[in-house]
Amino acid sequence: MLKFLDSHFGVSRTGSSIRTEIVAGVTTFLTMAYILFLNPQILGSTGMDPRAVMLATALASAFGCLAMGLIARLPFALAPGMGVNAFFAYTVVAQKHIPWEVALGAVFLDGLLFLILSLLPIRERIIREIPYNLKLATSGAIGLFICFIGLRSAGIVEASEATLVRMGPLNSPPVALAVAGLLFMGWLLARQVRGALLLGILAVTVAGLFVPGTQGPVTSLPSGGTLVSMPDLGVLGLVMGRMDVVGALEMGLVVIVFTFTFVDLFDTAGTFVGLGTRMGWIDRENQTFPGLGRGLLVDATATMFGAFVGTSTTTTYVESASGMTEGGRTGLTAVTVGVLFLLAMVFAPMAGVVPAAATAPALILVGFLMLEPVTKLDLTDVTEALPAFLCLVIMPLTYNIANGLIWGITSYAVLKVATGRWREVGVTMWVLAVLFALGVGLDLR
Repeated sequence: MLKFLDSHFGVSRTGSSIRTEIVAGVTTFLTMAYILFLNPQILGSTGMDPRAVMLATALASAFGCLAMGLIARLPFALAPGMGVNAFFAYTVVAQKHIPWEVALGAVFLDGLLFLILSLLPIRERIIREIPYNLKLATSGAIGLFICFIGLRSAGIVEASEATLVRMGPLNSPPVALAVAGLLFMGWLLARQVRGALLLGILAVTVAGLFVPGTQGPVTSLPSGGTLVSMPDLGVLGLVMGRMDVVGALEMGLVVIVFTFTFVDLFDTAGTFVGLGTRMGWIDRENQTFPGLGRGLLVDATATMFGAFVGTSTTTTYVESASGMTEGGRTGLTAVTVGVLFLLAMVFAPMAGVVPAAATAPALILVGFLMLEPVTKLDLTDVTEALPAFLCLVIMPLTYNIANGLIWGITSYAVLKVATGRWREVGVTMWVLAVLFALGVGLDLR
């Protein structure tokens, strides 16, 4: 078996070892396992069963990781992405009143469109023609969006008729617990503790047993008291196979599908290039490396599979860098992560136990970590900087990822034309700008 693993993944050829690859996989899993608790909390707000969503999250993650390791043979791990799950729950379902089954159908179409783009030779051109500033701003804007969701969920900010938002009741025990959890997780991150967010979520959940809420303790145990059990496929059936692709097509969710695909393409391409650059694999001229094409195909297929089992867009995680830092170089690292996600399915009962006070601080910190690309923004050229700024502020303030993209892309094309620099606008940007100018999806309130 060891010889087969070494031969199949080329472990020795990369200068790594099977032990190193497995340790790297465990490290990556610990840094991203928080999604097992955050995703059910977010998608659960749509009416989806949190226990079923947790099982779907684990299955989609396991499928993506195993496929990435076995087919693309890259040490990249996948799971339902942060940001797109919030767009799914709070914009598509909550604001536009689209049934979550139809929203899952839109996610499936997103994966199909991404798969087609990944098969076509134009994929690299699309990635290249999106302005660098807009790529950076999109990541940061999604981070601010997620942070705002976390602040609201924690009760740190609340609605106000006079000022739209205001400070929440920090003397409320649940809010105080969330603030304490935020500081605790921040301390763990500062100490570079592996699995800081996961450990923080678990610690706040336990502490919530002793903190009073509106109706009993903040953390309430299930009636049977069981936190670990064999996966209940009957529960999974509450979301698995429920996607409504026909409904998504009939409702004409063009902009919603586009937004899912656009964010997925940005996120995946940026993560791949970032991780490849970190490892010294990247061909700077073509922004590619061996295995990139197969990796994109796996990412798209994982999104389609994830929609089938009942979760939002599955994508490659930048947390994969943690395992690569530990020496992970081959697909065996990703396979290890996939196996651990399968084993984690026994913790599905905990999806209904973890309170908002535990997940909200993690959301805030995920938003904080996603803000890092903003430090690389070029603010010297207004035609490049202003669209990025508009994307950065419109997205969280309108509570809508699509709005931020629309403002960023459209203003970019308008400013370039107005300043006589229209030749700098690539074909991809012209198509997107014209699409928005024609009014497709401009009213996304």
